[in-house]
Amino acid sequence: MAEHALLSASSSHRWLNCPPSARLCESYPDESSAYAAEATAAHALCEYRLKQALGMAAEDPIENLSFYNQEMEDCAHAYAAFVLEQLEAARQACPDPVVLIEQRVDFSRWVEGGFGTADCVIIADGALHVVDYKHGQGVLVEAEDNPQMKLYALGALELFDGIYDIDRVFMTIFQPRRDNVSTHTVFKESLYRWAEDMKPAADAAYAGAGAFQSGEWCRFCKAKADCRARAER
Repeated sequence: MAEHALLSASSSHRWLNCPPSARLCESYPDESSAYAAEATAAHALCEYRLKQALGMAAEDPIENLSFYNQEMEDCAHAYAAFVLEQLEAARQACPDPVVLIEQRVDFSRWVEGGFGTADCVIIADGALHVVDYKHGQGVLVEAEDNPQMKLYALGALELFDGIYDIDRVFMTIFQPRRDNVSTHTVFKESLYRWAEDMKPAADAAYAGAGAFQSGEWCRFCKAKADCRARAER
């Protein structure tokens, strides 16, 4: 069974805005959907095509995918091509940049028990680039002020900030079915300041404290049908 963090990066937009929702959602069962299964299949294919493009050993997952079609294949190839472009750009400043695929990152210094998996991380002298693939086409996802991307970047800095002289952090959402490539760039120091400002809300979420707040972040909340704050709003 896959391990899940209570305060995951992917749900951070919700628990940062509505801290007690994190503990409330623990009492609800995990419910999968066709959209989630399709996204999981797309990520597996993207990982495979990227490793192929980089000349890395990889097992072909296609026969085991619950979803697969030509559109998904086209998206995976586009994703691999984009990462290769970013890797080549990194080589202009660093002869031996490192690229990591499906890298576990730990941001528990700021978020109790916080960890996640970054789709792709590129590290070079002076720069860190985190790329996240989104297969959905219903909701446009932007990189600017995106807490999921910031948490992934913080976890990557925990691994590499002491090894590479990182100054700038690039965070990219690659969402091909919306023709969306959104990149947000910050200085490392501003990301650390955000982490310290965010920490009280993360502490409250872990403790199940704070006030319920409804908003557009309720969209993927497991408790939304029973939430009094949302009903009153």
